Amino acid sequence: MPKSEGERCSTRSKLRKSVREKGLSPVSKAIQKFENGQMVHIDIDPSVQKGMPNPRFQGKTGKVIGQRGRAYLLQVRDMDSLKQVISLPEHLKPQKQN
Repeated sequence: MPKSEGERCSTRSKLRKSVREKGLSPVSKAIQKFENGQMVHIDIDPSVQKGMPNPRFQGKTGKVIGQRGRAYLLQVRDMDSLKQVISLPEHLKPQKQN
């Protein structure tokens, strides 16, 4: 039988919550707003499957370049190329300003 290579392949430890974080996320994460040009960190929330970016972008930082409905369009550097990632706000954290 051939190996399954789905969207969440090889993410057992990457998409796992710690014991104290288990359960649903707070609503405040779902209603946060971001401006165009704002820098955000991609932090995938495994309790929300919709609007989840590809796990290869877990931990990356990108710039908000637009909006698609409730989701945000991000520009993320992946090796030498710039890629566009669509993600819901549940999977994003604002970058702290110095």
